[in-house]
Amino acid sequence: MTTFVDRVELHVVAGNGGHGCASVHREKFKPLGGPDGGDGGRGGDVVLVVDPDVTTLIEYHHRPHRKATNGKPGGGGHRTGAHGQDLVLPVPDGTVVLDGNGEVLADLVGRGTTFVAGQGGRGGLGNAALASPRRKAPGFALLGEPGEERDIVLELKTVADVALVGFPSAGKSSLISVLSAAKPKIADYPFTTLVPNLGVVTAGSTVYTVADVPGLIAGASEGRGLGLEFLRHVERCSVLVHVLDCATLEPGRDPLTDLDVIEAELARYGGLDDRPRLVVLNKTDIPEGQDLADIVRPDLEARGLEVFDASAVSRKGLRDLSYALAAQVAKAREAKPVEEATRIVIRPRAIDDSGFTVTEEGEGFFRVRGEKPERWVRQTDFTNDEAVGYLADRLARLGVEDELRRAGAREGDGVGIGGDDDAVVFDFEPSVSGGAEMLGRRGEDHRLNAVRPAEERRREREARRGDQAQREFEEFSPFD
Repeated sequence: MTTFVDRVELHVVAGNGGHGCASVHREKFKPLGGPDGGDGGRGGDVVLVVDPDVTTLIEYHHRPHRKATNGKPGGGGHRTGAHGQDLVLPVPDGTVVLDGNGEVLADLVGRGTTFVAGQGGRGGLGNAALASPRRKAPGFALLGEPGEERDIVLELKTVADVALVGFPSAGKSSLISVLSAAKPKIADYPFTTLVPNLGVVTAGSTVYTVADVPGLIAGASEGRGLGLEFLRHVERCSVLVHVLDCATLEPGRDPLTDLDVIEAELARYGGLDDRPRLVVLNKTDIPEGQDLADIVRPDLEARGLEVFDASAVSRKGLRDLSYALAAQVAKAREAKPVEEATRIVIRPRAIDDSGFTVTEEGEGFFRVRGEKPERWVRQTDFTNDEAVGYLADRLARLGVEDELRRAGAREGDGVGIGGDDDAVVFDFEPSVSGGAEMLGRRGEDHRLNAVRPAEERRREREARRGDQAQREFEEFSPFD
């Protein structure tokens, strides 16, 4: 079994936000000292980070489910819950992140490049943060938001300057082993190389990397052999080198035919027409191989290709080949545009953008979609009437009720906020009744406005004294 994995499906779950706390400060002689519930902590993110020391995705092949930690709930005494710890996942340089539909989300190239694969949920506000002049002591708090959960695909595309392409057993692994310090597996049977090999070559003042791409045969772009698995590793290479076997004993094969077959597969894969090509006529240490190289050289040069005779056994032609590759790599690097710092683009929303939409789905049912309404619903504790009343106030201020009226909603129609899987459905009533009306104005705590028992007893005594004085006045009045 190979320890190289270049494509995995990863299920990531960010941490949930901690719930806010509903608490009232209490101490001796001050039983209702005001709200002091703290906010919940933010959930941890799932972050992909490029680490040059990581060369394979095998860790995520064995453990495809990854979850960040949740935020802690808030506490009384204005104690804020701890934030969840971010889950940092190291990935190889050249990793491409795709969603379930195959759309590219990020292309991670360069040490330290990061991508947030899962956003942690916000922590819920405590009742201290929800207090206002109208709502002096809220008896509820907001729930923490759930963390983002989704499936992503990680694909590794080798980051190299030169790609060696050719039929199996053409000698690509042998060449990379003598050009660099790489030690790939070498044997005399097809498909010896099951994973791309990467080597570093120094030619004069130029240092470049060479990748050996395995498994290219006729039909590789359609899934035959190993080509479809590893053709993606050619995409990032600046120079392509065709390694042609001049000593093959297979019938129907010769250097020109092999070149045409590999070029046809590269063309079907697409996106490689602009890469410069070099041709290596390999295994010329064998007399028959040198004779065949001399025969096909004029035809290859007539196609405008730079041709080199080489042998990994005798080291013939390797010095000239390494310096020619260095010149091509240097030329490609000079032509590459200078990378500019990423510009931060701020796109403010329009002033009249309410942030939600109302659509009619079938007769008598309307759906509300939008970031704010859906987030508010997720943060509402529907077992608390006061919290439901607070949600109704927020939706009314946002204009959801007015928009439903304009869309034709009538009393008793069904209204769903959110998607099909997690929607909250209720009957539309123009004057939303959430059960908090019995409290007076929504969210108010009349305990803070109530007369204390001692004060009430004092008023009763004064009232009794006043009544007694009135009776005495009437009893002894000189006007009777």
